[in-house]
Amino acid sequence: MAIARLRFALLPTPVEELPRLRQALGGPRLLIKRDDQTGLAFGGNKTRKLEFLVAEARDQGAQTLITGGALQSNHCRQTAAAAARFGFKCILVLTGEVSEQPSANLLLDQLFGAQVVHAPDRKDRDKILQQTFDRAAEKGMKPYLVPYGGSSPTGALGYAFAMKELMEQGIEADWIVFATSSGGTHAGLMAGQRLFGYKGKVLGISVDESEEWLKTHVSELASSASEKLGNRLEFTPGEVLANADYCEAGYGVLTESEREAIHLFAKHEGLLLDPVYTGRAAAGMIDLIRQKFFKNGETVLFLHTGGQPALFADKYANKL
Repeated sequence: MAIARLRFALLPTPVEELPRLRQALGGPRLLIKRDDQTGLAFGGNKTRKLEFLVAEARDQGAQTLITGGALQSNHCRQTAAAAARFGFKCILVLTGEVSEQPSANLLLDQLFGAQVVHAPDRKDRDKILQQTFDRAAEKGMKPYLVPYGGSSPTGALGYAFAMKELMEQGIEADWIVFATSSGGTHAGLMAGQRLFGYKGKVLGISVDESEEWLKTHVSELASSASEKLGNRLEFTPGEVLANADYCEAGYGVLTESEREAIHLFAKHEGLLLDPVYTGRAAAGMIDLIRQKFFKNGETVLFLHTGGQPALFADKYANKL
């Protein structure tokens, strides 16, 4: 089945060994897949999803991309960049405390020409997002609603094909570990696992959602994504591997665990994580290594989903 796709990510992203981190932690062989190097506006995992989402928007005749997220959303930064690159207008509905001087991702959103609508409270974001979409439609702006995190059946295709790419690189990992939140990366990897025959396990470390929610949502999303590639494959909540032990502090709250993970990756491998997603996922992985969750003879691949611009946000820069 032909799937509309605009190819602008720098693929395949490299896979690297992490020998010094492994030595520091003990435990299994460690690899990292550098999806922070996908190329669009400092890269990140949303770029793979946007290849399919922007193509869908184009095919529907859209002229404006509208999406939402936190004030330092990596997804919104990459959506704004994709809009600029392909000639769309862009409106972002963002939640969080607004500072006088924009920094990090918010500064980049503005550089890409995105219009920012502020939603003071996260619980009102869905309503404001829908109102923003409706107003744009009434004005004839032909809007396309990009889901939070690019996590729709269309967006999840980006990671179904990322799994194919990984296998074509000849990588044999027993585990793929990554940050999961809106579920699109997680669902895509699961769909790709089934479609392309990956034999290892796919473990999402939750950034903010409960294990129960992730299992239900990711299984439904993976099933719907597979349908876009031909015959629908059914995934059950029991097949979804998710760990929500590390998100009690709340979304975007930098704890000592994330801080330690960021420093360990920087000190031992010269690699930068972000304070919200990869920092939390890496902290979870490090704790699991220390608990001997992974066997010493296994290979664990950490999927680096990007987000480093958030390191320079006022909220985090002075807490690292």
